[in-house]
Amino acid sequence: GVIAGCMVTDGKVVRSGHVRVKRAGSAVYEGKIESLKRFKDDVKEVTQGFECGISIEKYTDFQVGDVLEIYTMERVER
Repeated sequence: GVIAGCMVTDGKVVRSGHVRVKRAGSAVYEGKIESLKRFKDDVKEVTQGFECGISIEKYTDFQVGDVLEIYTMERVER
């Protein structure tokens, strides 16, 4: 598949997270992270200031300048 080379600018990226691909300020795709790599190793998370490679399920249309927002969904009791 296609892997996006990324730099984590804020927070951390976790492999179990969801991702939103933004291009020119608007969301073009939302899905789940398929794989997260640091160099050639599979990792569970990458923190701020480090580079990584991210593959997204059913998405291959990466372009230079895309912003990936990684988030987790939590169920909260009332």
